Amino acid sequence: MASICRHFLKNASSLAAKNTFRSPVLVANNASFIRCNSSGNFQNILTERVGKNNNVGVIKLNRPRALNALCDELMSELNQALDSFEADEGIGCVILTGSEKAFAAGGDISQMKEKDFVTVFTGKFIENLTHLADVRIPTIAVVKGIALGGGCEVAMMCDIIYAGDNASFGQPEILLGTIPGAGGTQRLPKAIGKSKAMEMVLSGDRISAEEAQSAGLVSKVFPKEEVFDKALALAEKISRNSRLINSIAKEAVNKSYEISLTEGLHLEKRLFHASFATEDRKEGMNAFVEKRKAEFKNK
Repeated sequence: MASICRHFLKNASSLAAKNTFRSPVLVANNASFIRCNSSGNFQNILTERVGKNNNVGVIKLNRPRALNALCDELMSELNQALDSFEADEGIGCVILTGSEKAFAAGGDISQMKEKDFVTVFTGKFIENLTHLADVRIPTIAVVKGIALGGGCEVAMMCDIIYAGDNASFGQPEILLGTIPGAGGTQRLPKAIGKSKAMEMVLSGDRISAEEAQSAGLVSKVFPKEEVFDKALALAEKISRNSRLINSIAKEAVNKSYEISLTEGLHLEKRLFHASFATEDRKEGMNAFVEKRKAEFKNK
């Protein structure tokens, strides 16, 4: 991908100084490359709009020397970018990714090592890390390289995880004398089961992309050179749906992890009924009957 970028960009150094991110992607059934300017003046992330219809937001964690360790500044910028994309009605899905070597190596230990209980408790330490799980727009994590500690937890906050074949996942906090603090003891068991999660949390051992897929943590694994393109194709497909109905479906699935089956079935039925109050439900069914493509308006 980098060689393709250099083919299009004559002055990579000046672009890097402006914090732009280029990720040309080969669109299915189209040999042309789709590119878009990045937005924002971030220091630790790069953002852009991509896709054939320019309706997919991309956020790339960009602290290469620190293997994308999740410092406070990075998380603040990530939250700003998420809010910006969610407020943009032209964006239907967001892809979160890192570098080829590291999705994210975990929390920034240099920032954490001198903190004490009073500081982290009263300062609501790492609470800004969980905003990703609360956004209504669908999110896809594209993981290449390591996703450890907070990096693994951030990936699990996304709705879908696609992994490159060089990816590995782990919760090594136990080796630092602490425990996961942003979902590693809660989301991980729900994804892969108690026994495997306990093994990872208590040993600090990593699992490969293939193991993660087999355990249910990852949806699909692709060669690392192809995984972003595969995720983009999925993001574009999701973005063609009604954004409103995507959000309702996402809420229903997420709630299934928090409430009983009886309560979940009741909520699902109510949300299903609620969809009949939307213009997009009517348009979708009319389009099906009339054998045409639906034109959703997110209403």
